Amino acid sequence: MSTQTAPRPLRSDASRNRERIVASARRLFAARGADVSVDEIRRDAGVGMGTLYRHFATKDELLDAVLEDAYGEWAQALQHALAEPDAWRGFCEYLEQALALHVANRALKGVVAGRDGARPRAEAVRARLWPLLRELIERAQRQGSLREDFAPEDMPLLFWSCDRVIDAAADTSPEIWRRHLGILLDGLRAEAATPLPVAPLTRAQLTRIARSRR
Repeated sequence: MSTQTAPRPLRSDASRNRERIVASARRLFAARGADVSVDEIRRDAGVGMGTLYRHFATKDELLDAVLEDAYGEWAQALQHALAEPDAWRGFCEYLEQALALHVANRALKGVVAGRDGARPRAEAVRARLWPLLRELIERAQRQGSLREDFAPEDMPLLFWSCDRVIDAAADTSPEIWRRHLGILLDGLRAEAATPLPVAPLTRAQLTRIARSRR
C-alpha cells in the first residue's frame, strides 16, 4: 500500500496570494522581460517577500510557472509549421509566429534564443523541441526552398537579430520586425544563395555566446 498522501490544498487566502503573485509576474515579465526583480513583483502583487518565497522558492520557479502557457504556444507553432505541406511556408510561418510570441511576451525571448541555459525547465523545453526544429529545416532543404548551408545552429542568430529590432523600435514602429524578417527570409531562399564565408557555430560555441548575452 502506498504511504504517499495527496498535497494539502492551499487555504483560500494563500491561493489568492499565489494568484496575485502569478498575475503580477505574468504582466511584468511579459512587458519587460525576465530581468524584473522579485521585489518589484511582490510589491505589485501586494504581498510580503516571505509570502512570495513560500509559493516560489526561486525566481526561476516563478518564471517557469508564468511561462508554462508560452512554452505550449511555442511548441504548437513548431508543430503547426511541420504539418504544413509546403515546407518553406511552414518555415516562414514558424519564424513569424515565434517572433510574435517574443513581442507579446518578452520573457520568452531568452528561452527561444538559448540565453537561459541555467534554468532546467527552459533547457528541457529546448531539448524536446530541437529535433522538431531540425526537421523543419531539413524538410525545407529537401524541397529545395531553403539554402542547403543553413544549419539549426543558425536559427538563434535570426532571433538575436530580430530581437534587437523589436527592442529598438518597440515604441516607434512595433511591427517593423516583420519587414526585417522578410529581408532575412529572402536571403535564406535557395535560389538566392551564394556560398557563406564561414561555417555555422557549433553547439558549444552557440551555448557560450548565448550565455554571455544573458
